[in-house]
Amino acid sequence: QVQLVESGGGLVQAGGSLRLSCAASGRTFSSYAMGWFRQAPGKEREFVAGISWNGRSTNYADPVKGRFTISRDNAKKTVYLQMNSLKPEDTGVYYCARAPGGDIYFSPDPYDYWGQGTQVTVSS
Repeated sequence: QVQLVESGGGLVQAGGSLRLSCAASGRTFSSYAMGWFRQAPGKEREFVAGISWNGRSTNYADPVKGRFTISRDNAKKTVYLQMNSLKPEDTGVYYCARAPGGDIYFSPDPYDYWGQGTQVTVSS
């Protein structure tokens, strides 16, 4: 059984920073790529960032490139999303998800385990 638990969301002013964490249970965390997605009210869930199983490969959605950084600590079974220079359009519920293997996917469909989400609200 795999469980993913996000934390670190909150309310922040535009230009501020937040660091999200996603703690995973299960013995084989290090074998899987991980992704961060977000969903704003009335919109579909969208890819934000992904990281390969060993952390050597990362991908970002265009709107967050240069502002967000994804990282992982396999010893702690945790993946992080450092979010800087936040904008009101970054507001939404942020989810972490586990990929079915070591590769990153941009679509949410292949991901087989999801956290409950953490709310990020950026005020203008």
